[in-house]
Amino acid sequence: MAEDLQIATGTKQEMYEILLPQIKALIDGETDLVANLANIAAALKEQFGWLWVGFYLVKNDELVLGPFQGPVACTRIKKGRGVCGSSWQQAQTLIVPDVAKFPGHIACSSLSVSEIVLPIIRNNEVIGVLDVDSEKPDLFDETDKKYLEQIVGYIDYSS
Repeated sequence: MAEDLQIATGTKQEMYEILLPQIKALIDGETDLVANLANIAAALKEQFGWLWVGFYLVKNDELVLGPFQGPVACTRIKKGRGVCGSSWQQAQTLIVPDVAKFPGHIACSSLSVSEIVLPIIRNNEVIGVLDVDSEKPDLFDETDKKYLEQIVGYIDYSS
């Protein structure tokens, strides 16, 4: 696939439905995990214009910053800390309409207002998370959860 992204307009669902096959084509055949995570983050940031889109990978009992798009970020997060650490600990997607109300929220950026974090699970183990932040309150919903979980499912962690 050419490294051009067709930016979609329309409803959130329509945007995801046009974006997903593009992401799939972009990473199919590429075996480098970092390259694929970088392109996924870039594609999501380009399509939706969110504040921050990126990955944290589990290394030595903590989440370590991986490829991302947006302002500088926290480098390491302990299990159970903040939204990312909680998603890792619970092995489930967390949608946070207002991060200021999330117990133990880690403010990597003061601009972040709402967040969605999706665990990347392989062989019944969380190996990382996809983290998305917005400067708008209550931005993420079940539509985001559905499609972002599909995208997380595309990631081949064996490389």
